[in-house]
Amino acid sequence: MPMNGYLIKSTIVGALGGFLFGFDTAVIAGTTQQLTQIFHLTPTTLGLTVFIGLAGTVLGAMFSGILGQRIGGREALRIMAILYTISALGCAFAWNWPALMVFRFIGGIGIGGSSVLGPVYIAELAPAKWRGRMVGLFQINIVVGILLAYLSNYLLALLNLGTHLWRWQLGVAAIPSAAFLLLLYGIPRSSRWLVTQNRTDEALDVLRMMGAPDSEAELREIMESIHMERGAAAEPLFKAKYRLPIFLAISIGLFNQLSGINAILYYSNYIFTAAGFSQISGSIQTVIIGFMNLLATLLGMSLIDKLGRKTLLLIGSVGTTACLAGVAAIFFTNSHQAALVWLLVGYIGFFAISQGSVIWVYIAEVFPTRIRAKGQSLGSSSHWIMNAIISLVFPIMAKSSGGIPFAFFAAMMTLQFFVVLFLYPETKGITLEQLQHKLGIA
Repeated sequence: MPMNGYLIKSTIVGALGGFLFGFDTAVIAGTTQQLTQIFHLTPTTLGLTVFIGLAGTVLGAMFSGILGQRIGGREALRIMAILYTISALGCAFAWNWPALMVFRFIGGIGIGGSSVLGPVYIAELAPAKWRGRMVGLFQINIVVGILLAYLSNYLLALLNLGTHLWRWQLGVAAIPSAAFLLLLYGIPRSSRWLVTQNRTDEALDVLRMMGAPDSEAELREIMESIHMERGAAAEPLFKAKYRLPIFLAISIGLFNQLSGINAILYYSNYIFTAAGFSQISGSIQTVIIGFMNLLATLLGMSLIDKLGRKTLLLIGSVGTTACLAGVAAIFFTNSHQAALVWLLVGYIGFFAISQGSVIWVYIAEVFPTRIRAKGQSLGSSSHWIMNAIISLVFPIMAKSSGGIPFAFFAAMMTLQFFVVLFLYPETKGITLEQLQHKLGIA
């Protein structure tokens, strides 16, 4: 069936949460140097400034699913958009460091919430034929948001805004946040959520608006699916037979962050400044990195069903290890700084085609339907918690020698290579039912 305009519009609006997610996540990179000077931040308090947003993200990811079930994904996304807008404006007008921390925490809740609610809303709205690509649009929007945050930081840095530069860099997010909020008033509730509220007539209308070829049959399938899920809701996640999927979900979430990806995204300007680049020059380098991130993510998504998840993870492990070791060598020897940007660009490329493309697909595949939501929550939580820890300790680790954190990340990617090689099953081209038998969890 062809996609109609209403379906495309609803998907794009739902995926805009991913854009704001990426933008708000990365925009802090351009402000770390100035915030350190203005608020007299130590490596510890700088780490806290980045960490506080991620603390909000963990909270938002943990509780937004409950909110979405209660009031619906669309309404919950509106709340996240309001939080984004309050955060952006609050950071722009923050009168001291504690106020900045409060508003970054509020924005973090919006990021965590939208990271859960956006893909779920799209998945519930999209026809089965288009679901994978439509949910993939959320991931692409995250990467686009990261790139535009870096570009925005660079362009604003050219305007000679002086000590107010950081306010503009953080406050500009209010524009897409407000637009997201307004656009959310032009899309429907999810048909699946409407069925859970016994509003089947409204659900049928939404299915027709989305262009479902047989709306009544699809409505019956949704009702049967929800009935089965309610019957399996009591199935516990932590059972002996699920130990391999649990290990896979937790380990891939941890390794995703032990690669150093978000430390590099959050502190990219800080890293280039430490290597001797000027603020403007460092901002240009981060734009190059953001652009590579986008291209490699698109490449990874095109390869994931051809080369397979395990193969991509192994390729990424080797590539990221080599690039991170090179970055560590630059800082340890204080030489060859010109190679820094190209090593980080190579690192981003290897990460994006492997971990960046595989993690969410892999976590969704290794759990059976009856506990998939709980399994995804577990993998996502391990990812966000490790993200928060690394963002907090990175400046402290880098204080004595900028090479130490990169040597640690390289060692972790070496460890990932062997864990994936010996313990990770390949899931390419296998039905979910076949995979369950392969893992012994059918």
